[in-house]
Amino acid sequence: MKFETLRDTLLSPVQAVVGVVERRQTMPILANLLLAVSDDGLSVTGTDMEVELVANTPVEVQEKGEVTVPARKLLEICRALPEGAKLAISLDNGKLSLRSGHSRFSLATLPATDFPSVEDIQVQRGFAVSQKQLRDLIARTAFSMAQQDVRYYLNGLLLETSENRLRAVATDGHRLALCDLQTTGANSPVQQVILPRKGVLELQRLLADVDTEAQIELGMNHLRVSLPSLRFTSKLIDGRFPEYERVVPKGGDKVFIADRQLLRETLGRAAILSNEKYRGVRLQLATKHLKVMAHNPEQEEAEDELEVQYQGNELEIGFNVTYLLDALAALESEQVHITLTDANSSCLIRGPENEHCRYVVMPMRL
Repeated sequence: MKFETLRDTLLSPVQAVVGVVERRQTMPILANLLLAVSDDGLSVTGTDMEVELVANTPVEVQEKGEVTVPARKLLEICRALPEGAKLAISLDNGKLSLRSGHSRFSLATLPATDFPSVEDIQVQRGFAVSQKQLRDLIARTAFSMAQQDVRYYLNGLLLETSENRLRAVATDGHRLALCDLQTTGANSPVQQVILPRKGVLELQRLLADVDTEAQIELGMNHLRVSLPSLRFTSKLIDGRFPEYERVVPKGGDKVFIADRQLLRETLGRAAILSNEKYRGVRLQLATKHLKVMAHNPEQEEAEDELEVQYQGNELEIGFNVTYLLDALAALESEQVHITLTDANSSCLIRGPENEHCRYVVMPMRL
């Protein structure tokens, strides 16, 4: 294997895939990146057996071949070299040699044949959406995923595809986020897959705020997203996601409308003196009026008020303020509609006349 390239041309794909490589590995080869040189250029692959990333870049190929090298060391070498530096890389006697100007590096390698890779994912369905849309869809829902829950299927993001729609749903058992995205595709039955937490966060990092298409492929046990010069593949969680539609409140009779930003600021101020562990605040809803109260074990109290659009019976209810703030941050509308039923029922948060993103928060006793 032998090729020449610029420092920046090599640094970019290495940076793109190195995030998936764990620092502590059970298998030494998982700490390495697979470098493969072909007529098409250089491909750099990183994996942790759950998520695989493959980045491609053009290089001056002198001799084809493939080998694996330590990921972090290769990254640090590339970073340490000056911008615009020319790199000559070759495989000599089982070592990877990197030469640039007066700098010389020799890296230990492991055989490429030992590197685990995902090739055929047995695609069952494919469609395309813009990177920006997919990125927004994940950002508006992923914060509600559970972390290290024994119900392992909650430690991920549900992606549900149906005719002309991609839906993302996340829940940790105390709150739920649901968002829809319109897609173009053939008439097909509903299909659900659960993308694990690490895959969700890695995909979120890779997606850019551009209209370039992301090609999504659903396989038997994998999800693959192909971007220009980058391919993301993740294993899926084998489990049954809860029937989330039953959790979304229907027909609440107490609906108030508030300025989203003012409500965020009001909740944020009250939250300063909430219990650090439980983060509870009490909402008192009355005609044209919302009062937010918080207290903590040090006997400190906070009280704030906000004018809202509401004509109905009075209600007092408690919530985890972090859950409310997360949902309000995910919406973009100037106003927010919050639907309540009683002190023991979940609330529904959404934008006005906007059903494509909905947030459910369970109440808490204070």
